[in-house]
Amino acid sequence: MNRRLVVAIGTAVLMAAVSACGSGTVGSKAPTSYSGQTLTVWLMQGDAPSAWQSVVSAQFEATYPGAKLTIVPQPWDGIQLKLSEALSALTPPDVVDIGNTQTSYYQSTGGLMNLGPYRDQLGGADWSSAMNASALVNGQQYAAPWFAGLRVVMYNKALWAKAKLTPPSTQAQWISDLEVLQNTPGVTSALWLPGQDWYDFDGFLQQAGASIITRKGSQWVGNLDSPAGFAAATLFKQLQSFGQAPKNADEAHPTEADVFAKGDVASMIAMGYEATTVLQQNPGLSSDIGWFPIPGPTAGTPAKTFLGGSNLAVAQNTTNKTLALGFVKIALDASNETAFAKESGFLPNKASLYSALQGNAYGEAESKAAPYAGYTPLVPNWGNVEDTPNPITTEFLTPVLEGADQGQAADQADQEIAKRLNGG
Repeated sequence: MNRRLVVAIGTAVLMAAVSACGSGTVGSKAPTSYSGQTLTVWLMQGDAPSAWQSVVSAQFEATYPGAKLTIVPQPWDGIQLKLSEALSALTPPDVVDIGNTQTSYYQSTGGLMNLGPYRDQLGGADWSSAMNASALVNGQQYAAPWFAGLRVVMYNKALWAKAKLTPPSTQAQWISDLEVLQNTPGVTSALWLPGQDWYDFDGFLQQAGASIITRKGSQWVGNLDSPAGFAAATLFKQLQSFGQAPKNADEAHPTEADVFAKGDVASMIAMGYEATTVLQQNPGLSSDIGWFPIPGPTAGTPAKTFLGGSNLAVAQNTTNKTLALGFVKIALDASNETAFAKESGFLPNKASLYSALQGNAYGEAESKAAPYAGYTPLVPNWGNVEDTPNPITTEFLTPVLEGADQGQAADQADQEIAKRLNGG
């Protein structure tokens, strides 16, 4: 799960009891006692609230009498190196929570167990294909999808009503509406879109039919200097012009939810948890927050967008295979996924469970967009591209927004991306 999703989940999720696991496979006859055995699970800070952890521990220990579950929260800073080293140890954490774009990296180090033989027993027969794509490496199941979230448009219903507008169904109508909103009294930004919010740009690039990188011979290279890259950047620049968001900063500088809370921003592309921050700052907006999917070119078909989230994986070197697989089964039980979705607003790992999002305006908009969502490139060294300073933002987006030649900026960013991907 990307760190910007981390603060989203702050409420408890109850879990139902599941059948015991045993003898290295899920669902086989269990021994009467697991006395002396300890399962260590690393979860990223913020991904699971303390009450959830307490309930999971109780369910796990009831399912495996005598066993102890130790959940260790991990900070995001430095996690790739820390987890890589831990997975290579003889006694690694048994189960790990990994960002859904990181599966291929940890698999490339030899750190993850192939869950393919256990997929059906873990409930994976009907996992969402969109979510499960991030858990596969060369078609093999090296993780299990836990939850996901994506960005949709959060809008101020009062300001849109003042402009006599309703949520648009096409990209062209959206742009037309933003033009109206920009000239509506009381609106300072029709759309607050920080210039370095590259996740939104990635969605526009996917919509244009391309990815940030492409394969050239035996190497991955940057793909910003391409017709699709130009189209996506042009759209991003147009949308960014409808507000006062900085061209050289991301959504955390300043915190965009704090800006929206002032009441003069008509819309922004956001995650569901950002509404909580808004209402903490300005409870008076409680009835004015609405959501709709980012519109695509065709009516009724949302635009593509980046799908963030978390997967659960089992360490290749675990000495507690039975307990590890059992924990994953418990965590991903359908009733538990449903409860998790209801409380968090995030997507459960099965489309059949999306009904849990009914009544949650963000969740409903999110579920409409989910079938069209995608990922940053799922290649082992992708994390190197995101390292600060991120060339997508510092060498491409910000320069283009500030008037630099788009072709030159794209070429420079592509060169840096290729270096980071290929160890140059």
